Amino acid sequence: MQFALTEDQQIIQNAAREFAQKEIAPVAAEFDLRGEFPVETIRKAGELGFMGVEVPEEYGGAGLDPISYALVMTEISAADAAHGTIVSVNNSLYGSSLLEFGTEEQKQAFLTPVASGAVNGAYAMTEPHCGSDARAMRSRAELSGDGSHYTINARKSWVTSGPVAKYVILFAQTIQADGESSGISAFIVDADEPGFHRGKIEPKLGIRASATCEIELSDYRCPVAHRIGEEGQGFRIALTVLDSGRIGIAAQALGIAQAAYEASVEYSRERKAFGESIGSFQSIQNKIADMKTRIEASRLLVLQAAWAKARSESSGVKNTLNASMAKLFASETAMFVTHQAVQIHGGMGYSKELPLERYFRDAKITEIYEGTSEIQRLVIGRLETGLR
Repeated sequence: MQFALTEDQQIIQNAAREFAQKEIAPVAAEFDLRGEFPVETIRKAGELGFMGVEVPEEYGGAGLDPISYALVMTEISAADAAHGTIVSVNNSLYGSSLLEFGTEEQKQAFLTPVASGAVNGAYAMTEPHCGSDARAMRSRAELSGDGSHYTINARKSWVTSGPVAKYVILFAQTIQADGESSGISAFIVDADEPGFHRGKIEPKLGIRASATCEIELSDYRCPVAHRIGEEGQGFRIALTVLDSGRIGIAAQALGIAQAAYEASVEYSRERKAFGESIGSFQSIQNKIADMKTRIEASRLLVLQAAWAKARSESSGVKNTLNASMAKLFASETAMFVTHQAVQIHGGMGYSKELPLERYFRDAKITEIYEGTSEIQRLVIGRLETGLR
C-alpha cells in the first residue's frame, strides 16, 4: 500500500499552501467581516489553475487528478473556508457536470471560461420548499412547440456564487410540448440573458465571503443545445456530481480542522496557567490527542475517496460510499476540532481577534451542504445493507 504523494501532487500542494497563506490568510478576516466576495484572490486562484484543477488544459484547467484537487481544497480552506467554498463549486459541482456530461461545444463555451477563472460558475438545485428532497422541485422547463428551446420558470435558493456567477447549472422538471413530464433535466443558463433575476443575498453564519443568494427565472428562453445530457437525466447527473462535490467538502472540512488544530497546539505551548504551559495539563493533552487522531483519520478517508474517484473514472464504478464516508467523518471532525479549539483558547477563542471563532462558524456548514450528515448516514446505511 502506497501512502506517498507523487511529485506532481506535492508540487500542487505546496503551491496551494503558499498561495493560501500569503494571499488569502491575511485578508480572510476582513472579507468575512464585510461579507464581501473576494474578487481579486479568486482571480489569482484561477491564474494558478485552482478553479479547474481536474479540468484538462484544453478547457482552461490544470489537468490534474482528484487527489491534487483534494490537496488544493485542504490548503485553501485552512486559510479561509469561504475561498474553499468558491473553489469547490467551480471545480466539483459546475466543472464536473460539464466535464462528465457536457458536449464538446458546451465545454468550449461554458467550461473553459469558468475553469480558467475568467468568470464564475454556480449550481442551482435547492428550492425554498425542498432541500434534500430534490425530486420535489417545482421549477419547470417547458419545451417549445418547434423544439428549439425551453421556457424555464424557476426559483432556487442557497445558490453559492449566485450573486457573481456568469453561468449557472440549473435543474428543473422537463415538460414536453404535449404537457407530459419527462423528469428532471439539467440546463446551462446565462445570468446576463433576459429572464434571469438574482434575489436576496443570504446573511450567513459562516463562509461569509462566499456569496450566496436566491435566483429566479421568469420565462427564460434556454436553447435546447444548452441542456446537459438527455431529458430526464438530470437527477442522475446531480447524484454523480455530488459524489465529486462531497470529496471537496470533506477536504474543506479537513482544512478547517487542521488550521484550528495547529493554532491550538501553538497556543497550548505558549499560554501559561498556574506557572506552567497549559499544554502540560492532562485535560489539554487529551483534547489534542483526540483532535489529532480524528484529523488523521479524516485525511485518510479524504485521500482514499479521491484515489477511488480516479479509479472509478476509468472503471465506471460509482464512488458514492467512499465520498459519503469521507464527507460525514471529516465534517463532524471539523465541528469537533473547532469546538475543542475554542475551548482550549478560552476567552480568546471567543474573540474575533483570533481566527478560531471564524473556523468554528465555518465548520458548521460542512455538516449541512452537499448532503447533510443525516443524508450521508442514510446513503451509507442503504449501500451497506442493500435496503431502502
